[in-house]
Amino acid sequence: MVGYVDDAAFNAEQGQRARKLFAAVVLAALDDAIADDKKYGNGPEQIARWARSRDGREVLTCAGIDPTERVVEGLMSFVANGVRTSVALSREESERRQQAMLEAAAQAEAA
Repeated sequence: MVGYVDDAAFNAEQGQRARKLFAAVVLAALDDAIADDKKYGNGPEQIARWARSRDGREVLTCAGIDPTERVVEGLMSFVANGVRTSVALSREESERRQQAMLEAAAQAEAA
């Protein structure tokens, strides 16, 4: 019984590691599409083509992301924003966006 619990915990941990690895592949694909967008201007189309491809759908699924059209549109809009994933995931960027939202809400309230 104890061996079964240990095996189940180990398998769950391995699954989480694999999911994180595939999530890193998705982040790398986003960064590549952002670089393409800055260089050639076709980043959103590139990420959409990748996400709709068989390999892209499989990577998204393995990362725990449902490869729906809504997700593809979200990836395209993320690439269109042009903010690299390392910056977008940083604490400073999150705080800056929150501050900008608060300022916009205050201006809308004042108007």
